[in-house]
Amino acid sequence: MSGANQTLPMSNELVKDFEMGELDTFPKILRHNATHWPNDIAMREKEFGIWNEFTFQDYQNRVKWLSLALVKQGITAGDAIALLGDNRPEWVWGELAAHAMRCYSIGIFQDSLHEEVVYLLNKSNATVVIAEDEEQCDKLLELGDEIPDVKIIVYCDPRGMRKYNDKRLVSIEELYEQGRAIDESSPELYNHYVDSTSPEETAIYCTTSGTTSKPKIAFLSGGNFVKHCSSYLRADPRQPGDNYVSVLPLPWIMEQVYAVGQALIARQIVNFVEEQETLMADLREIGPSFVLLAPRVWEGILADVKARMMDSTPLKQKLFNFAYDLAEKKQAQGQRSWLADLLLMNALKDRLGFSFLKSAATGGAAMGPDTFRFFQTIGVPLRQLYGQTELCGAYTVHQADDVDYDSVGVAFDTAQVKVINTDKEGVGEVIAKTVGMFTGYLDNQKAYDEDVIDGWMHTGDAGYFKPSGHLVIIDRIKDLAKTSFGVQYSPQYIENKLKFSSFIGEAVILGKDKPYLSAIVCIRFSIVAKWAEQQGYSFTNYTNLSTLPEVYQKLTEEIQKVNDTLPDAQKINKFTLLYKELDADDGELTRTRKVRRTVIADKYGDIIEAIYDGQEAVDIDTVITFQDGSNSRIQTQLNIATLIDSHAINKATSSDSEQRRAS
Repeated sequence: MSGANQTLPMSNELVKDFEMGELDTFPKILRHNATHWPNDIAMREKEFGIWNEFTFQDYQNRVKWLSLALVKQGITAGDAIALLGDNRPEWVWGELAAHAMRCYSIGIFQDSLHEEVVYLLNKSNATVVIAEDEEQCDKLLELGDEIPDVKIIVYCDPRGMRKYNDKRLVSIEELYEQGRAIDESSPELYNHYVDSTSPEETAIYCTTSGTTSKPKIAFLSGGNFVKHCSSYLRADPRQPGDNYVSVLPLPWIMEQVYAVGQALIARQIVNFVEEQETLMADLREIGPSFVLLAPRVWEGILADVKARMMDSTPLKQKLFNFAYDLAEKKQAQGQRSWLADLLLMNALKDRLGFSFLKSAATGGAAMGPDTFRFFQTIGVPLRQLYGQTELCGAYTVHQADDVDYDSVGVAFDTAQVKVINTDKEGVGEVIAKTVGMFTGYLDNQKAYDEDVIDGWMHTGDAGYFKPSGHLVIIDRIKDLAKTSFGVQYSPQYIENKLKFSSFIGEAVILGKDKPYLSAIVCIRFSIVAKWAEQQGYSFTNYTNLSTLPEVYQKLTEEIQKVNDTLPDAQKINKFTLLYKELDADDGELTRTRKVRRTVIADKYGDIIEAIYDGQEAVDIDTVITFQDGSNSRIQTQLNIATLIDSHAINKATSSDSEQRRAS
């Protein structure tokens, strides 16, 4: 008798608690769903303006046919199958097929450069790459002999592929046909594969963010992943048929939790947008029940709202400000303002596609409390997450009725969190363990032994617990710094406050072992360009716009607003506007948009030196490389703006330091 016929429907109690029992791997859960709810919609993908629907039976069939065909092609248990491309159903089907074959899945960010792709494919010894389209196949074929283990390159989109004759290339549709034929001749073979999947075995090779070096590859077992997703669902429940829009890159652990794990367990519908550029329009069409967006995306939405208000009439601007102020006052009292909702909030949420949200989340990097407060004020049920790849993603979240803007919420029922080596204020290192905890790093036992001590993952983050039990994360311990006068500060905290301004896209706070704090700031081009056009200022490109004296004056006003909220010793003394945006392709950011501070310090050392040498400007003559490989020479002069007289702040800081030493 097949495993599919042995599986019984989940009881109401199991559904309520999201405990999966013997359904302890993703292929088993998918088979169960396809057996009992074959016609329920599992996924939608927008293509050419049309939403194409896939049922759980469609989902199961694609996974089944793909795994059967790849086994026929010689792929065996223990091989690694890489997935390269944007968020698409085929990406998820490929991952489930890998797990059904007892292979390891490894996701590669679709915008990864050649060096990154080579590193991950060779590190994981991947034998198969499931690539989205011609662009990704080009990337792989150009690597030639640099990826010797890759035997099969599966392309999902056939457009532009006829000109290639590489023997490794095969269409995913061709594999489906092969798998369908095998299934017809051996109908129990796939069930045998699924029954053989074990919850103890490693299923996912998940890359870490790599803030300081190349990403490590963490081992995550299929069974523990299921258990961890179940505990998350108890903290933030879902129902069958709820809509989720998959936006964040699937190689990221949290998108794996949402789009793969939770979607299978709770039978949500996962929706894939047509393009990143159509995200907001597609969100509005779907009206999702849940969204998970990175802080940079929430910041972008906030900036867009502010930009639209810049374009609106004075009357609409006054109405917006009146309604927002009213809602903010009521929000501070834990209430909603029906008048503000009627005048503004309901229409605004509808325009953003957030009218039907039951829960929204942000994670992957810290979000500033001001941005968090804005979305809560307009009625978006936003919650902050906290976790690491090694612990299967998030393990803390705000409860629906207990949101604290400064914190990352409370732990799941299967997670344990401690703060150790605390100072007199209770700040120390956060350590944790979860049911989904990783079992090691690929080819890096030393790093595992350093990170995991006595069963606890040492996160390297500084934090503390509030009396309410909420966990507050301050910054990476290695990023916490002191000025030469002994003033301790968190760069991340100040940077997040700066990014609440719609004019600021990115910021890097400087000041370690220096007499005062300063900042390298990247303008948010779309907003600053719109503002400059309204003011009648002419410019040609990003670099030119960022050098305008009027832009410096505007950014001075924006940064001064942040300074007004900071202690004197932590105020930003000087800043300069960088001639380009920080870019992951240049190594300045991780793929999840975290700043690589050591890279910034090395790459822009001459600018930093000029700031602290008292110079008023620094000449730039450099070459930047674009994603398509083309180069552009930039010759410009960066002005260094002074917000606070350095002698005055040094005198005040020195006096404070002396008083502290005396006491």
